[in-house]
Amino acid sequence: MKKYIFTLLALASLGYTIAQDTTQIIESTSDTRVITTGMPFLLIAPDARSASMGDMGVATSMDGYSQQYNPAKYVFSEAKQGVSLSYTPYLSKLVNDISISYLTYYNRLSDVSAFSVGLKYFSLGEIVLTDSADDPGRTVKPNEFAIDGAYTLRLSDQFAMAVAMRYMRSDLRISGAANSNADPASTFGADITGYYQSEEEAYNDFNGRWRAGFAIQNLGPRFKYDDGGQEVFQPTNLRLGAGFDFIFDQYNKLAVTAEVTKYLVPTPPIYGDKIVFTDVNGDGVFDEDDGDFQTDDQLAASEEDIIVSGQNNDVSFLTGVFQSFGDAPGGFSEELREFTWALGAEYTYQDNFSLRTGYFNEADDKGARKFFALGAGFKYTTINVDLSYLFSASKVQSPLENTLRFSLTFNFGDGEYNEY
Repeated sequence: MKKYIFTLLALASLGYTIAQDTTQIIESTSDTRVITTGMPFLLIAPDARSASMGDMGVATSMDGYSQQYNPAKYVFSEAKQGVSLSYTPYLSKLVNDISISYLTYYNRLSDVSAFSVGLKYFSLGEIVLTDSADDPGRTVKPNEFAIDGAYTLRLSDQFAMAVAMRYMRSDLRISGAANSNADPASTFGADITGYYQSEEEAYNDFNGRWRAGFAIQNLGPRFKYDDGGQEVFQPTNLRLGAGFDFIFDQYNKLAVTAEVTKYLVPTPPIYGDKIVFTDVNGDGVFDEDDGDFQTDDQLAASEEDIIVSGQNNDVSFLTGVFQSFGDAPGGFSEELREFTWALGAEYTYQDNFSLRTGYFNEADDKGARKFFALGAGFKYTTINVDLSYLFSASKVQSPLENTLRFSLTFNFGDGEYNEY
């Protein structure tokens, strides 16, 4: 019996010696893993006040542009209704016809409810297409826009929530002979937001008020830019913010706010090539003597785009939301680097004049956006005028660097609601 067992083991060992495989994984090396989405214009700060405080707005005090960050703030408005309009030049150092326009309207229906609408339009200017040197060409105007509506409900004296629905359309593809099927891409999304604002409290040398907010934005299905293209995610993101108002007297107030933001989109995994070598003759060397071959493919079979680290990011948008908190190939430290953060301050005198400053930071391997911002605001009767200016603090130049931005707000029925 022992003899038969020994013989079987020897044959098995011989078989292993004759045909032995080894696998080598070659990783694709990259210093950055930037999360990319479709329609990123949705996240660009459209107004001067938010821009001057580091692109923040989820927990700042209510203004006409709360539709962009947190419409739950509208039920804390002292005005009955308002209209806001802004225009932002984009890539102004290179061209003069790329811009972002934003229009909002809000109406406080009662002490506990409000509704609001917004329109954001991103114009990429005019492009002249020609087929030959003698062709006068034709002009196309690529653009993207989003229109949304929100309803806000006050759940207590200090806390409110809002739900917004959004329709987005991207018309960036250029139709022509080589691309006759150039229909615009479109999709729907939703926001869920909340805002807390405390009563004014007395401290030793000043009064104060706490603020906090959250927003989950652009929740919706993936979409394609063309019929044969790959589905992309909406710029789904989570915003968390908190702030405090130092109320020194009836004339002077200083508001400080901090905010963090994270994409709720899967992190791209690390890919590599899987190469399997076969030692046919069992000499322990993978070379020409392993058989009759014509090319290297007979000696080494290669399989490309193997996930070496991380998780598959070809998932549904809802799965991607939950996956985004734990799928970074670099582990927890990389997950933390996917958070951007901003700090902002706003000094206000007599509720008529404001000075603002802010800083925005993003990790170097996640986009490297870093900038300082300054701004000011003026109020005359029912009109608010805001302006801002951005200074880049990164090697990656901002498209809005050295751009002076203006925005206007018209409030109607100011003082109809007394919140303080």
